[in-house]
Amino acid sequence: MPSDLPSQLCEDTIKALQRGHHATPFEILGVHQEGDLVWLRVFLPQATALDALTPNAELPLQQIDAGVFVTRLPSIDTPYQLRATFEGGDIWIFEDPYRFDPVLGAFDQHLISAGTHHHLWRALGAHVLTHQGINGTHFAVWAPNAQRVSVVGDFNSWDGRRSPMRQLSHTGVWEIFLPALDDGTLYKYEILPQNGPAVLKADPFGFGAQHPPETSSVVRNITGYGWDDANWMAQRGKKNHRDAPISIYEVHLGSWRRKTDEGNRPLSYKELADELVNYALEMGFTHLEFLPVSEFPFDGSWGYQPVGLYAPTIRFGPPHEFRDLIEAAHKAGLGVILDWVPGHFPADAHGPALFDGSHLYEHADPREGFHQDWNTLIYNYGRTEVRNFLTANATYWLEEYHVDGLRVDAVASMLYRDYSRADGEWIPNHDGGRENYEAIEFLKDMNKTAYGEVSGIMTIAEESTAFPGVSTPVDAGGLGFGFKWNMGWMNDTLRYIEKDPIYRSYDHHLMTFPIDYSFTENFILPISHDEVVHGKGSMLQKMPGNEWERFANLRAYYGFMWGHPGKKLLFMGCEFAQWEEWNHDQALDWDALQGKNHKGMQELVRHLNQLYQATPALYQRDCDPSGFQWLCNHPEHSLSAFLRWGNPGEAPVLVACNFTPIAQTSFRIGVPHAGIWREVLNTDAVTFGGEGRHNAPALSTIDLAWDGHPQALDITLPPLATVMLQLTTD
Repeated sequence: MPSDLPSQLCEDTIKALQRGHHATPFEILGVHQEGDLVWLRVFLPQATALDALTPNAELPLQQIDAGVFVTRLPSIDTPYQLRATFEGGDIWIFEDPYRFDPVLGAFDQHLISAGTHHHLWRALGAHVLTHQGINGTHFAVWAPNAQRVSVVGDFNSWDGRRSPMRQLSHTGVWEIFLPALDDGTLYKYEILPQNGPAVLKADPFGFGAQHPPETSSVVRNITGYGWDDANWMAQRGKKNHRDAPISIYEVHLGSWRRKTDEGNRPLSYKELADELVNYALEMGFTHLEFLPVSEFPFDGSWGYQPVGLYAPTIRFGPPHEFRDLIEAAHKAGLGVILDWVPGHFPADAHGPALFDGSHLYEHADPREGFHQDWNTLIYNYGRTEVRNFLTANATYWLEEYHVDGLRVDAVASMLYRDYSRADGEWIPNHDGGRENYEAIEFLKDMNKTAYGEVSGIMTIAEESTAFPGVSTPVDAGGLGFGFKWNMGWMNDTLRYIEKDPIYRSYDHHLMTFPIDYSFTENFILPISHDEVVHGKGSMLQKMPGNEWERFANLRAYYGFMWGHPGKKLLFMGCEFAQWEEWNHDQALDWDALQGKNHKGMQELVRHLNQLYQATPALYQRDCDPSGFQWLCNHPEHSLSAFLRWGNPGEAPVLVACNFTPIAQTSFRIGVPHAGIWREVLNTDAVTFGGEGRHNAPALSTIDLAWDGHPQALDITLPPLATVMLQLTTD
């Protein structure tokens, strides 16, 4: 080895560079001054010659060992580029990554260390930008326990020795600016743990990913989208409020429709922006809810096992095209809700599991960190940086993609340490109890941050227990969600409607009991994807009786659902009573709409949505007990009737349900006010597939006390039908 060399290039240092074990490459590579001498040091394996191109000269670098090159520069500020020659004569002129200063400043580093960076994605991940006058991409990743972290890709032959990153003091963040890299670049992080061989990991903050089963991250420039939805954004707070009509169409983007003549491919984001948005608008829904779109490796998980929380799945197009879909919905007056999964993640090798060789994102103890039901890993909510990663992700979707709401998946599994675990398979909290204090604090923090950072949004909890205050504000002692799925209502009413009518009288309480807790939370009534898969059958298959009775039962049930307090959610295909249960690998059975009963069911749901939006009594007090009043219950006949009240001055609506196949041609109901009632819904209407047994256009009350009410009303209740009447004249 020549004696006239920079002192830092000792043999051990050179060997560490060559093996890819050097932890502080910026201290060695690039331009450094030693006394009066300025040295340029470059490590470039496979290069046979290297020159520094300065404004005044071409300076050849001396190769002192395999891949290690040095030369002197006139001054520490001398600008230069590098020209490398490889075997075979290939020449590459490039900027030296090791001449650039850090991109992340002290304030970003402070917020990252404190775990309070509400816009963490703007610091970490891969960002296309101009740094010190040069275009390129800045990479930053949290890996505090790594010995060395490198960015790898086609640009450096996936060689982890070529682009090792600098570690930023106490933050655990590694970063580097790589000139010339742009949108579309494939990359991963090669991480050398303290013990064991190097591993390749996708970027937890990556804004894009390869199409599965490939697993690389993709540089995506998510800046510069020209949003044209200002009108929606200005008024969406009213659309998402608990006194607004909210009717949600839940959609799995990959199977709503498919192009059978093009290899059965799913629709793209841009195609969905046209076809899905127009359909939902025509059907009268107010919101679309998408099963998770964060990048996920396995189609069969439907997105509920994500590894790329910051990347819209590439299955349907790049990020800006996902924005096209959201913008199209907004311009049509539709809100967009995303299913969001902060509860667990799969153990795929390229994902966050054992990210830097340690249990970084997940708990080390499987009694805390392993989901037995789903074979997945559980986030360590007690770790500040992990909470920040997840909380910022919620804000990311709301801010960067103008999403109007997040439905948080499997909240119950987060709240309880013993969720789906036997004795001895879980660790109690510090008080000896089962509540997961760390997860509870995370959920509170997420909701406070989301509502505090982004106006007009909603968060929704899929929470299946009686945990108190799920939709109570955090400052009032709750978890801070805007709404909660009413799983109790769903389970009870489906158990009831699946029974043969001859047995329903014994279980009438299943339809009436849910009202006892309907106002303890801001509830959404969900008929979701979970109810029509895994052998549960479609909604139509759940119904008892012959074909006509099945359709009539389902029509009556939907009428009851839209009349009942609570916002509405219906999974795709349920609106036209698809015969078969949902299959994520194929499109909905749109051909079923050739049948009049299926077409009638679709027309009923359209009418219910339109009636719901046009009738304040059906939504204004969804979350207020003053908006509901029982009129009568006759368990022996499976009959119920109740009133829905809106704000003062709004006409009430009477909802009457007959869940037997026996018509009630003169069913007397007590009502609180005299007047004329007009039929606004009858699920037995011919246009819905029924037999057209209607009430008279105007029904006058009878001056007769009945069932504790001062007036009475005689109505026709067709078999297996729901009827709604609205008071028009006092």
